[in-house]
Amino acid sequence: MPASSTGSSSGKSPMGIVPDDNLRTELASASPQPGFASTSRLDAVSRNLFAPFKHRKRDSHKILADLIMTPKMMAHAQTVSVRPRGIGTTSTRPTLDFATIGRTPLRLGLGARRTTSRELEVVETASEILATALPDALPDDEMGRPSLLRGFEATVPSADSARARRRATRNVDAPRLGLKRLSLGARGLMAEEAESEEDLVVVARERGHRGRKKRGRESLSANKVFGREELDRQTREIGRDKENLHVRRSLLHNDIAEITAKIEALDGIRTKLEEDLLKLQEDELELDDELLMVQERLELEGSRSGSVHSSFMASSRRRKGPAFLPSEHDELPPGIAFMTLECGSTPITALDFSEPYGTLITSSLEDAHPRVWDLLSGEEIGRLRGHTGTVKTLQVEAHICATGATDGTVRLWDLRRVDDDAESSEWDLSDVLEETEEEGDHTDSGNGDSPVEEQSRIRPNGTRLNRTPKEDTSGPCVRVLAGHSKAVTALYFENDTLVTGASDKTLRQWDLATGQCVMTMDILWAISHPSSTMSAGHLAGFPVAGTFAVPTPPYADGSWDLYQDFLGAVQSWEYALVSGSGDGAVRMWDMRTGQAHRTLLGHTGPVTCLQFDEIHVVSGSLDKSVRIWDLRTGGITETIKYDHGVTALQFDSRKVISAAGENGVKIYNRTSMQYSTLSTNGHIRPVEKVRYMDRYLLSGGRDAAVKIWAL
Repeated sequence: MPASSTGSSSGKSPMGIVPDDNLRTELASASPQPGFASTSRLDAVSRNLFAPFKHRKRDSHKILADLIMTPKMMAHAQTVSVRPRGIGTTSTRPTLDFATIGRTPLRLGLGARRTTSRELEVVETASEILATALPDALPDDEMGRPSLLRGFEATVPSADSARARRRATRNVDAPRLGLKRLSLGARGLMAEEAESEEDLVVVARERGHRGRKKRGRESLSANKVFGREELDRQTREIGRDKENLHVRRSLLHNDIAEITAKIEALDGIRTKLEEDLLKLQEDELELDDELLMVQERLELEGSRSGSVHSSFMASSRRRKGPAFLPSEHDELPPGIAFMTLECGSTPITALDFSEPYGTLITSSLEDAHPRVWDLLSGEEIGRLRGHTGTVKTLQVEAHICATGATDGTVRLWDLRRVDDDAESSEWDLSDVLEETEEEGDHTDSGNGDSPVEEQSRIRPNGTRLNRTPKEDTSGPCVRVLAGHSKAVTALYFENDTLVTGASDKTLRQWDLATGQCVMTMDILWAISHPSSTMSAGHLAGFPVAGTFAVPTPPYADGSWDLYQDFLGAVQSWEYALVSGSGDGAVRMWDMRTGQAHRTLLGHTGPVTCLQFDEIHVVSGSLDKSVRIWDLRTGGITETIKYDHGVTALQFDSRKVISAAGENGVKIYNRTSMQYSTLSTNGHIRPVEKVRYMDRYLLSGGRDAAVKIWAL
């Protein structure tokens, strides 16, 4: 092969290695052949170095002799490393000499990465970088905090050495005066050790000539001279000490900020733990309610298995614990109305349902026929036709519904018959004519009525009516209770006892088994004969005699109504009865005697809603408040304030849900005392009525809509 044009004719390779004859021959003969890749001289060196030894021992030793670092080579490498580098000159690639190779790893082999010039430059300048002195003060960071090194210099104990030195320079040699002993004596303390006579200096009083003035004592600093150099040094030291104080102040501020952040973090943790504690308390109350539900369920199933079974069930308003819900209810987001039922065009006046996803009854203003809904499908399944006035109050228990209207009657309905014939209980003109002919026959037979009784049987539209409304057993209406002379505005029934309240300012107790009124309680008589156990307070200043009518506080949308329901709410349990009336009083009655034995005073407006359990009575009023009363003491334990009048409420051991004149449903957590509002996908006008069971809530508003919420 012809010799390569780049090959070296010297006896040594560019790397300083002395090859043998075979290696020199191969290097000289290395030249590219047509069609083959050119082999580098480094590849030839690699093949010879890694080939099996076929040479004499001295030849192998001669090849590797120059690879060993000798003291002379190490001295030469050190000389090269400390050689000064030019500034401002163009950088050129350093020459690869043996000294440089000796200070870097030797990589020989096929495909191995070669040492670059940049790496060699870093190695050569490493000593210069390490020898460079650090600056006296590093710049502060972006937050204004001093650097770690500056903070160390300012807080190290030796930072105060300059101050101690300056203080020492200002000390002067003076006779010992015993100042410590004088201080102890002034404070009434005894000196630990008596000072020696050598330490005490007795200054003799000079006797001057008569009439000659005494010379004043010279200042301690009179004979003290520092010199300019010392004063300049003290000036620099004082400036340095002020900088150190500034650094220390910054460090203290940073420590205070860090501690403040930690305190805030701890406060957050404490708040979270308190919330967890309240959650545990709520869970405990929920377990108590669930236990009561299980016990009631056990009693109910035991009564069903027995021979005696009542056709009426206990009120669901006092029922506690969880309710039966579809499994899909858990997938609903809480606090959002997931269903809307349109109920005409007038505000909702009353609503109630049998159970979650059961049967719902709603009544609207200027609509005498309440609507019946299937909550599982959200469809209207019928109407309750029979009343001739607006239904103001209603209650649903299982398949029984009781309604009270402005026509002064109370009707009981069997909801299982709603699908049979919706028009069967509605008055028809042909029925009226047939009744008129039958009455005429009875009159001819000598069984006539007096003119007063005849006049009482004439309807406002001119048609005649029986003394008691007609009971049509073929329709959903199973009984009509007539006795009040004005609108029935409140009712409550449990088992076979029904209590109603009306604008005629009376309460009536009914026996549902016979349909007879067994007791009448007069509110006006109770007002004129107050009970001896009346709580502290005063009655609202509204006239109770004659027609009762007061304007309601403005709702959130600015609208208002004329409130005419003197009896706002009633609830009974066995022989106990609680009523809320337009005079702002909450009265507790004994239905065995018909007397009000306690009156709770505190509201300054008509009471519109109430509910009680074994311990508390919760009442809502148009005075924009909800008050929680303790039955054991008769006092108010808690008052919940709102911005508008309260028209409906319901409570349990954990929360109070109310309608307070706003578009959202108000929820007050009795455990954490926190307020919340349900408004997502909610009403567009103020809420009037609310009713819930477990985690299933219904609300009716002035927008003529019923919203169904998941709690």
